[in-house]
Amino acid sequence: MSRSDDAGRDHDSQPARYDATPYLPKRGGLPAHRQAAAECRGCPLFEKATRTVFGEGTSTSRIVLVGEQPGDQEDRRGQPFVGSAGRLLDKALAEAGIERDTAYVTNAVKHFKFTLAENGKRRIHKPPDLRELAACRPWLRAELRLIRPDVVVVLGATAGKALLGPSFRVTRDRGTLIPLPDEDGNDGEAARCVVATLHPSAVLRSDDREAAYAGLVADLEVAARALRKGQ
Repeated sequence: MSRSDDAGRDHDSQPARYDATPYLPKRGGLPAHRQAAAECRGCPLFEKATRTVFGEGTSTSRIVLVGEQPGDQEDRRGQPFVGSAGRLLDKALAEAGIERDTAYVTNAVKHFKFTLAENGKRRIHKPPDLRELAACRPWLRAELRLIRPDVVVVLGATAGKALLGPSFRVTRDRGTLIPLPDEDGNDGEAARCVVATLHPSAVLRSDDREAAYAGLVADLEVAARALRKGQ
């Protein structure tokens, strides 16, 4: 039986714990991890998604932006944040004084989770559950380990919980400098931090889009100041 066939079962034919760890390469940098992620079968999301959408950027990036998961356009094109939320994020980054080209952009979950609309054509975003989030966490941890950014910006509640744990609340924790935890969940180096903010898609859905957007820019400005301080 192949790893693909066995992705959701253990040897006793019981549901297995979702886990991408067996698919991570034992060595190599971001290119090796990107290539390996394309074959990840750590949870069932790969079955319906078009492809794995790995992070984009370089290992020298001082800032990492983490979203929830790829959307419809990201899934089709194989790149993170290339849809309407990505365009809004680009605008907000520019206003905050952060160049998008200097950032590494990724998601907590690397496959698009969706349901089909009644007409069977439009794919509607569906949030990943805790098992899927936990399964994909090794990829995010590997990206952070290889890049070692000074600042990580988590965009929305799902990304925040993936990195900071289930007690994270974006409305409570946004716009402040939070110590970046190590792989065991403990406080890491004091010089490395997390800044939380809304996901750009939440801004697009907001009843008061202008205020929500201003809040996103303000939170990104906190990250920009942290980057300048660390120079």
